[in-house]
Amino acid sequence: MGEFVLAAEEFTPPGVGTFIYPPIFGEVTKPIVQAVLAAILVGVYFTVVTRRMSMVPSKGQFIAEYIYGMARNTMARDQIGGKEFKPFIPLVLGLFSFVLVNNLFGIIPFFQFPTMSRIGFPIALALFVYVAYHYAGFKKHGFVGYIKHAALPPGVPAFVAPLIIVIELFTKFAFQPFSLALRVFAAMFAGHLILVLAVVGGEFLLFSGSALVVAAPFAFIAAIAFTFLEVLVMSIQAYVFALLAGVYIGAAVSTEH
Repeated sequence: MGEFVLAAEEFTPPGVGTFIYPPIFGEVTKPIVQAVLAAILVGVYFTVVTRRMSMVPSKGQFIAEYIYGMARNTMARDQIGGKEFKPFIPLVLGLFSFVLVNNLFGIIPFFQFPTMSRIGFPIALALFVYVAYHYAGFKKHGFVGYIKHAALPPGVPAFVAPLIIVIELFTKFAFQPFSLALRVFAAMFAGHLILVLAVVGGEFLLFSGSALVVAAPFAFIAAIAFTFLEVLVMSIQAYVFALLAGVYIGAAVSTEH
């Protein structure tokens, strides 16, 4: 018990500093490099696999077709609608692929850092989606028509209409982009912190020089288990981000509230 208390006092858990990287050159940091690399990888991958498509697809073509089918059918068509979804397929496909690659950087050796755990990147993507769905709404309904469409659902009694208008406008113009960014950021931040904690804790126990060394393998096993769980969370968060983009666009261009 005494060794445990002493070890707990000596152990320094990872904190916010884990997510701060010094500039590589100028103002360019590792997360910025990863974001640029992810955009290049996504662009090159879909360009290469779609240039030589065949009836019997290769593994690369099969994966690309699967991702495209999911983005087209589930994220775009089902959320936006059968008549207006096609122009938004590249957007939701790009969002899903870009967020997924940046998330997976967190478990790839050498990178080992999920780009979306830095809040600036989810905010930038959420603002991009914000502009896209409001632009689509204004284009479809006109300025006044879209404001009415976004602010007041049909059939609302007049005596509660002012309150509903405030809530709806706050939701559409402030809360939705905030929640979109915060969701993926929080998941990537917490997941990466838990992984680092398990690895650093295991290393600390391994070199503690006391009987606590027997607990080190359990910490490393936990780190491996968290890694598999994190892959699932990374994929789900990328899917949810792109899916919600489709939902917001669908709500903006729909003829119903």
